[in-house]
Amino acid sequence: MAKILDGKVISAEIRAELTARVIGLRGQGVVPGLGVLLVGDDPASRSYVTAKERACKETGLYSREVKLPATATREEVLDVVQQFNSDNQIHGILVQLPLPDSSMEESVIEAIDPDKDVDGFHPMNVGRMMMGMPAFLPCTPHGILQILKHSGIETSGARVVVIGRSNIVGRPLSNLLSQKSELGNATVTMCHTRTKNMAELTRQADIVVVASGWPNTLTADMIKEGAVVVDVGMNRVKDDTKKRGYRLCGDVDFEPVAEKASAITPVPGGVGPMTITMLLANTVKSAVQHHGAE
Repeated sequence: MAKILDGKVISAEIRAELTARVIGLRGQGVVPGLGVLLVGDDPASRSYVTAKERACKETGLYSREVKLPATATREEVLDVVQQFNSDNQIHGILVQLPLPDSSMEESVIEAIDPDKDVDGFHPMNVGRMMMGMPAFLPCTPHGILQILKHSGIETSGARVVVIGRSNIVGRPLSNLLSQKSELGNATVTMCHTRTKNMAELTRQADIVVVASGWPNTLTADMIKEGAVVVDVGMNRVKDDTKKRGYRLCGDVDFEPVAEKASAITPVPGGVGPMTITMLLANTVKSAVQHHGAE
């Protein structure tokens, strides 16, 4: 049975370090602040924002939420972003995605001050990341790298397959894993919906990261014995045996894959907690840079 890569435990360790760092910054008169914009009332987005705000409070960060209706115009959304940009109490800006009107997402992301872009989505930060320059790294890919690091899983020289080509996970993670760096130096193949004979590729991989958004994308016959599996998915599957009428699962057929893998992340409790923790870490980093703190 695979070792469980517990994101909650690793996250708690990193958050303890962040809490100590924030206490030190507060002693210098610096309070890291996160501005959160939630547009609409999507239950999943509301849940994510609540979890992030709770994490801020527990770590000692200041957070401020602005909520707009789903009918908010592009101008109204951009106005809030500009307010956060010019507010010295706010060091990090989080616009919860997806927006009800997805057509405005690109312009909203580009409007965020790159120095406050703690999600790591602004083109300037993406470009700097791609070149291996200092930048705010996207939270989920960075969280995955930290899971591997804290679990003693070597990426250097490893063959990695990333399933999914989103700008949020698949593309940046593939780039980071292939970079000449402490958490990189892997040989990476990125798969997607048009990939032919995907199982032939995944069976060669030492590490498989699945971020497809579909349950059972990765099954036990698709990995080699002893592979490491990272499941980024979070799906609601109908289940009448549950009080809520559904259960949460990832993109991996967990039980059979866990029997064959050497290590695997659970869902929930794997990548999710790390994503939030990296958001906190980026906000603290931004505050340090903004104030020239030590």
